Amino acid sequence: MPAKSALDSHLIDGPAGQLEALLELPKNGAPAGMAVICHPHPVHGGTMQNKVVHTLSRAFASQQFASLRFNFRGVGKSEGSFDNGKGEIQDALAAVEWIREHIAVGPMWLAGFSFGGAMAIHAAVQSSASGLVSVAPATSSFAKDLSLQPQCPWLIVQGDQDELVDINETIDYVNSLEPGPQLSIFPQGEHFFHGRLIELRDTVEDFIGSNL
Repeated sequence: MPAKSALDSHLIDGPAGQLEALLELPKNGAPAGMAVICHPHPVHGGTMQNKVVHTLSRAFASQQFASLRFNFRGVGKSEGSFDNGKGEIQDALAAVEWIREHIAVGPMWLAGFSFGGAMAIHAAVQSSASGLVSVAPATSSFAKDLSLQPQCPWLIVQGDQDELVDINETIDYVNSLEPGPQLSIFPQGEHFFHGRLIELRDTVEDFIGSNL
Protein backbone atom coordinates (compact mmCIF):
# COMPACT_ATOMS: atom_id res chain seq x y z
CA MET A 1 0.00 0.00 0.00
CA PRO A 2 1.64 3.31 -1.07
CA ALA A 3 2.21 5.91 1.59
CA LYS A 4 -0.37 8.67 1.84
CA SER A 5 1.01 12.07 0.94
CA ALA A 6 0.16 15.75 0.83
CA LEU A 7 0.49 18.10 -2.17
CA ASP A 8 1.57 21.74 -2.04
CA SER A 9 1.51 24.09 -5.05
CA HIS A 10 4.45 26.43 -5.64
CA LEU A 11 5.82 28.91 -8.15
CA ILE A 12 9.59 28.66 -8.20
CA ASP A 13 12.15 30.93 -9.83
CA GLY A 14 13.45 29.57 -13.13
CA PRO A 15 15.89 30.94 -15.70
CA ALA A 16 13.05 32.01 -18.04
CA GLY A 17 10.59 33.08 -15.34
CA GLN A 18 8.49 31.32 -12.73
CA LEU A 19 7.92 27.58 -12.94
CA GLU A 20 4.68 25.97 -11.76
CA ALA A 21 5.40 23.09 -9.39
CA LEU A 22 3.82 20.54 -7.06
CA LEU A 23 5.66 19.38 -3.95
CA GLU A 24 4.51 15.99 -2.70
CA LEU A 25 5.38 15.30 0.93
CA PRO A 26 5.18 11.95 2.69
CA LYS A 27 2.33 12.17 5.18
CA ASN A 28 3.62 9.74 7.80
CA GLY A 29 6.75 11.47 9.01
CA ALA A 30 9.36 13.95 7.89
CA PRO A 31 11.06 13.54 4.50
CA ALA A 32 14.19 11.40 4.41
CA GLY A 33 15.24 12.49 0.92
CA MET A 34 14.41 14.70 -2.06
CA ALA A 35 13.47 14.04 -5.69
CA VAL A 36 12.85 16.19 -8.77
CA ILE A 37 10.70 14.66 -11.52
CA CYS A 38 10.68 15.84 -15.16
CA HIS A 39 7.68 15.46 -17.48
CA PRO A 40 7.41 14.43 -21.18
CA HIS A 41 7.87 16.66 -24.23
CA PRO A 42 6.16 20.05 -23.75
CA VAL A 43 5.25 20.42 -27.43
CA HIS A 44 3.45 17.07 -27.46
CA GLY A 45 1.24 17.58 -24.43
CA GLY A 46 3.63 16.66 -21.65
CA THR A 47 2.88 18.15 -18.23
CA MET A 48 3.63 17.44 -14.58
CA GLN A 49 0.15 15.86 -14.38
CA ASN A 50 1.18 13.01 -16.71
CA LYS A 51 0.25 9.61 -15.23
CA VAL A 52 3.79 8.22 -15.39
CA VAL A 53 5.16 11.37 -13.72
CA HIS A 54 2.47 11.04 -11.04
CA THR A 55 3.42 7.38 -10.58
CA LEU A 56 7.08 8.33 -10.12
CA SER A 57 6.11 10.92 -7.52
CA ARG A 58 4.10 8.32 -5.59
CA ALA A 59 6.99 5.86 -5.74
CA PHE A 60 9.30 8.40 -4.12
CA ALA A 61 6.67 9.36 -1.52
CA SER A 62 6.37 5.70 -0.54
CA GLN A 63 10.09 5.71 0.19
CA GLN A 64 9.72 8.80 2.43
CA PHE A 65 11.01 11.29 -0.16
CA ALA A 66 9.69 14.78 -0.80
CA SER A 67 9.21 14.95 -4.57
CA LEU A 68 8.96 18.06 -6.72
CA ARG A 69 7.35 17.81 -10.14
CA PHE A 70 7.17 20.94 -12.22
CA ASN A 71 6.05 22.23 -15.60
CA PHE A 72 8.83 23.10 -18.01
CA ARG A 73 8.90 26.65 -19.42
CA GLY A 74 5.82 27.45 -21.50
CA VAL A 75 3.67 24.68 -19.97
CA GLY A 76 0.69 25.49 -17.73
CA LYS A 77 1.53 28.48 -15.56
CA SER A 78 5.27 28.22 -16.21
CA GLU A 79 6.70 31.24 -17.99
CA GLY A 80 8.90 31.22 -21.08
CA SER A 81 8.76 29.11 -24.24
CA PHE A 82 10.10 25.75 -25.41
CA ASP A 83 13.90 25.75 -25.88
CA ASN A 84 14.50 22.34 -27.52
CA GLY A 85 16.00 20.84 -24.39
CA LYS A 86 18.72 23.37 -23.58
CA GLY A 87 16.58 25.67 -21.45
CA GLU A 88 14.65 22.74 -20.03
CA ILE A 89 17.84 21.32 -18.51
CA GLN A 90 18.26 24.66 -16.76
CA ASP A 91 14.64 24.47 -15.57
CA ALA A 92 15.37 21.08 -14.01
CA LEU A 93 18.48 22.45 -12.32
CA ALA A 94 16.42 25.35 -10.93
CA ALA A 95 14.00 22.80 -9.46
CA VAL A 96 16.93 20.93 -7.92
CA GLU A 97 18.23 24.13 -6.38
CA TRP A 98 14.77 24.93 -4.97
CA ILE A 99 14.21 21.56 -3.33
CA ARG A 100 17.73 21.52 -1.92
CA GLU A 101 17.05 24.91 -0.33
CA HIS A 102 13.53 24.18 0.95
CA ILE A 103 13.75 20.51 1.99
CA ALA A 104 17.51 20.15 2.54
CA VAL A 105 17.48 16.63 3.93
CA GLY A 106 18.85 13.30 2.78
CA PRO A 107 19.88 12.27 -0.74
CA MET A 108 18.70 14.18 -3.82
CA TRP A 109 17.44 12.05 -6.73
CA LEU A 110 16.24 12.91 -10.21
CA ALA A 111 13.66 11.12 -12.32
CA GLY A 112 11.89 11.70 -15.60
CA PHE A 113 9.75 10.20 -18.33
CA SER A 114 10.44 10.28 -22.09
CA PHE A 115 11.79 13.78 -22.94
CA GLY A 116 11.90 14.39 -19.19
CA GLY A 117 13.93 11.22 -18.76
CA ALA A 118 16.64 12.70 -20.98
CA MET A 119 16.48 16.05 -19.17
CA ALA A 120 16.90 14.23 -15.86
CA ILE A 121 20.06 12.50 -17.16
CA HIS A 122 21.64 15.86 -18.01
CA ALA A 123 20.55 17.40 -14.71
CA ALA A 124 21.83 14.41 -12.72
CA VAL A 125 25.30 14.90 -14.20
CA GLN A 126 25.35 18.65 -13.53
CA SER A 127 23.89 18.46 -10.01
CA SER A 128 25.80 15.39 -8.74
CA ALA A 129 22.53 13.59 -7.96
CA SER A 130 22.49 10.69 -5.51
CA GLY A 131 20.27 8.57 -7.76
CA LEU A 132 18.44 8.63 -11.09
CA VAL A 133 15.37 6.96 -12.59
CA SER A 134 14.78 7.35 -16.36
CA VAL A 135 11.52 5.94 -17.76
CA ALA A 136 11.53 5.42 -21.55
CA PRO A 137 14.11 8.22 -21.89
CA ALA A 138 14.45 9.94 -25.27
CA THR A 139 18.22 9.51 -25.25
CA SER A 140 18.74 9.29 -29.02
CA SER A 141 17.26 12.78 -29.45
CA PHE A 142 18.34 14.54 -26.27
CA ALA A 143 21.08 12.68 -24.37
CA LYS A 144 23.29 10.72 -26.77
CA ASP A 145 26.27 13.10 -26.86
CA LEU A 146 26.98 13.56 -23.16
CA SER A 147 30.68 13.91 -22.40
CA LEU A 148 30.00 12.69 -18.85
CA GLN A 149 27.47 10.23 -17.49
CA PRO A 150 25.71 10.10 -14.12
CA GLN A 151 27.93 8.61 -11.42
CA CYS A 152 25.10 7.39 -9.19
CA PRO A 153 22.70 4.46 -8.95
CA TRP A 154 20.66 4.67 -12.16
CA LEU A 155 17.63 2.77 -13.36
CA ILE A 156 16.22 2.85 -16.90
CA VAL A 157 12.75 1.34 -17.38
CA GLN A 158 11.21 0.74 -20.81
CA GLY A 159 8.69 -1.47 -22.54
CA ASP A 160 9.89 -3.65 -25.41
CA GLN A 161 6.91 -2.53 -27.54
CA ASP A 162 7.53 1.20 -27.02
CA GLU A 163 6.15 2.96 -30.09
CA LEU A 164 8.06 6.24 -29.51
CA VAL A 165 11.42 5.21 -28.02
CA ASP A 166 13.06 2.28 -29.84
CA ILE A 167 14.03 -0.40 -27.33
CA ASN A 168 17.05 -1.37 -29.45
CA GLU A 169 18.35 2.19 -29.33
CA THR A 170 17.96 2.16 -25.56
CA ILE A 171 19.84 -1.14 -25.27
CA ASP A 172 22.64 0.21 -27.48
CA TYR A 173 22.76 3.36 -25.35
CA VAL A 174 23.03 1.37 -22.11
CA ASN A 175 25.76 -0.84 -23.61
CA SER A 176 27.76 2.26 -24.61
CA LEU A 177 28.05 3.38 -20.99
CA GLU A 178 30.61 2.23 -18.45
CA PRO A 179 29.45 1.48 -15.87
CA GLY A 180 26.01 1.16 -17.38
CA PRO A 181 22.70 1.80 -15.62
CA GLN A 182 20.39 -0.98 -14.54
CA LEU A 183 17.91 -1.69 -17.35
CA SER A 184 14.44 -3.06 -16.60
CA ILE A 185 12.51 -4.10 -19.73
CA PHE A 186 8.75 -4.64 -19.51
CA PRO A 187 7.66 -7.39 -21.92
CA GLN A 188 4.75 -6.18 -24.11
CA GLY A 189 5.09 -2.76 -22.51
CA GLU A 190 4.39 0.36 -24.58
CA HIS A 191 5.45 3.96 -24.13
CA PHE A 192 2.79 5.20 -21.70
CA PHE A 193 2.70 2.00 -19.59
CA HIS A 194 -1.07 1.60 -19.97
CA GLY A 195 -2.20 -1.05 -17.50
CA ARG A 196 1.34 -1.32 -16.08
CA LEU A 197 1.58 1.71 -13.77
CA ILE A 198 1.42 -0.32 -10.55
CA GLU A 199 4.17 -2.58 -11.88
CA LEU A 200 6.19 0.49 -12.82
CA ARG A 201 5.73 2.01 -9.37
CA ASP A 202 6.78 -1.24 -7.67
CA THR A 203 9.90 -1.48 -9.86
CA VAL A 204 10.93 2.09 -9.04
CA GLU A 205 10.19 1.68 -5.33
CA ASP A 206 12.34 -1.45 -5.17
CA PHE A 207 15.23 0.33 -6.91
CA ILE A 208 15.06 3.36 -4.61
CA GLY A 209 14.81 1.20 -1.52
CA SER A 210 17.77 -0.96 -2.50
CA ASN A 211 20.01 2.07 -3.17
CA LEU A 212 19.43 4.23 -0.10
